[in-house]
Amino acid sequence: MAATESTVTSNPSNRERPKPKPKLLVITGPTASGKSKLAVDLASHFPVELINADSMQVYRGLDVLTNKLPLSHQNGVPHHLLGTVSPNVEFTAKAFRDSAIPALVSPFLLDDSAEDMDESCLGDPTGSGNNFIGENDCSNNSYDLLKDIDPVAANRIHPNNHRKINQYINLYNRTGVLPSNIFQGKAAEKWGQVDNLRYDCCFICVDASLPVLDRYVEQRVDCMMHEGLLNEVYDIYNLNAVYTRGLRQAIGVREFEPLLRTCVVKDMHERERELTEGSSIEKGETLFNHNLMELVRSSSNTESTILLEEAIEKVKLNTRRLIRRQKRMLSRLQTLFGWNIHYVDSTESISSKSEDVWTRQVVESAVKIVKSFLSENGTIFGTSNDTGMKIIQRDLWTQYICKACGDRVLRGFHEWEQHRQGRGHRKRISRLKRKAQVPGFVEEVKYSASEQLDI
Repeated sequence: MAATESTVTSNPSNRERPKPKPKLLVITGPTASGKSKLAVDLASHFPVELINADSMQVYRGLDVLTNKLPLSHQNGVPHHLLGTVSPNVEFTAKAFRDSAIPALVSPFLLDDSAEDMDESCLGDPTGSGNNFIGENDCSNNSYDLLKDIDPVAANRIHPNNHRKINQYINLYNRTGVLPSNIFQGKAAEKWGQVDNLRYDCCFICVDASLPVLDRYVEQRVDCMMHEGLLNEVYDIYNLNAVYTRGLRQAIGVREFEPLLRTCVVKDMHERERELTEGSSIEKGETLFNHNLMELVRSSSNTESTILLEEAIEKVKLNTRRLIRRQKRMLSRLQTLFGWNIHYVDSTESISSKSEDVWTRQVVESAVKIVKSFLSENGTIFGTSNDTGMKIIQRDLWTQYICKACGDRVLRGFHEWEQHRQGRGHRKRISRLKRKAQVPGFVEEVKYSASEQLDI
């Protein structure tokens, strides 16, 4: 969630002093840590409005699955971009920026045009708001085409990132300018730097220990299942659905596809259709007024019951993995870009389920941070480390291929270092060392794993 507050402009008589930036509070953190709750609680201390920044909560539908904050829990605080976007469209980071907080992040992070270029060159000429080729057109052919057009830009993008590949191709088709020429220079120099933002930002991260978050996720998924999660997924189920865009990307949708393909659920769908068409069931009502999960569990079809339990476990597993990715990303913002993120710990409040602990350890800590932020004339953040930024800029357009991890592609030195230090990579290297049979094998693996292609 993001919260905004207006600021007083500088003294017009002092022409030497730059106009202060509007202040913006960003509440971030891993899934299930308490971000939405803290945002609403802070609204009782400061005159703010909330902008939802959750990539799935912006869509209409699946309120239980995406854990949208119910209206009764919003305490009258204005919420923007919460369940307002069509579930079938792709709501990109650029679309979020244009809808909520223009130019919040640097143009390079969004792969927008450089400052001296017309931003409209990245827009969709058809006016649909999507600046990429349709999902059905995504293939290796697109990546090969980009390599032919602009091998430098292709080297920066992962071959599976079809959206970005097609964005670059469309950009070239509309402007005739190579994407690599646009996304270098001034844009690259300012990449990720806090002082390049048009807002004066205060970042507060609600965090908790992994064991506590893991346990809480297990409990939360079970609660969501009892609240009708499966009913929601069933309502949007489509045999030929695309799970790589829109609301169907959410964790908890694709995991249930094997179950929803079974004969039991198909039979339920058929019975619902027959009863709706030939009975007194009113239009808009559903046969499944009760929890669909309980209907599946009570079914005599053993296969469906097994698929249900497997899907629930997959949702829990994928959510735990998401939490770890989110924590790594927050760490990366600090270590690579020098962002000064203020952490508040919700571990004890989650474990104890105590409102008093939550208020004392999370809300009051966050209030102190925000008061300090609002009382200062300038930003509370220092600029990023110059040396570190130069290293990233110099190696930004280098592609690394990890042979030990199945030719995994890493873009830039920062991604390579993060991968190299990861547990999965280190375990694979350790296994390769143990399997080494001839002298020199380990050295060869090490060299191949850090192979880099300079273009």
